[in-house]
Amino acid sequence: MRIITRGLLLVLVALSLVSCKKVLKPNELPAHIAVGDTYYTQFVIRYEKGTHVTTNYRRGASIPVNTPVNLLKITTKTIEVALDDSNQKLLVKNVEKHTGDDVIAAFDKLFAKNKVNLSKFTRLERQHIKSGTAAKGMRKEAVIVAIGYPPVTETMSLDSDTWVYWSGRFNRFNVHFKNGKVSWVED
Repeated sequence: MRIITRGLLLVLVALSLVSCKKVLKPNELPAHIAVGDTYYTQFVIRYEKGTHVTTNYRRGASIPVNTPVNLLKITTKTIEVALDDSNQKLLVKNVEKHTGDDVIAAFDKLFAKNKVNLSKFTRLERQHIKSGTAAKGMRKEAVIVAIGYPPVTETMSLDSDTWVYWSGRFNRFNVHFKNGKVSWVED
């Protein structure tokens, strides 16, 4: 009985070690990502209690596109940044099963060295990007900047004519496209 108990204990310890978040060292990061560097948000990010989940729930407070952030730490499952204007910290939790991305790909969607060129968007698109909403007439690229990427578990391809977003864990809304522009938003 003692051998079985020890065996189970070893299995539990091994499982807990596998699920741990490992801090990525500088040599484990791609050349364009460095702790301490400044990046810009690439879409309007929503967060609650200091955390943005890459499932991309569309609720909570928002951080505008092109907000400068300082990379504090990156692990195999999380990204921690400080907002330059307030020194407020934001923890990004990557949920790979909903994004289809590892933490590096998630970082590349969220942050970049350069600001998003907002002048390439129409006045209507810029208005909705500023408010973090999608509306009829917006192009797909503008929708991404305004509300981010839909979870891949609901929207397998950005080529699809319907993108399904989650307002929360149990609430969804659909952004319908026709000829690459929003035809309607179904709440």
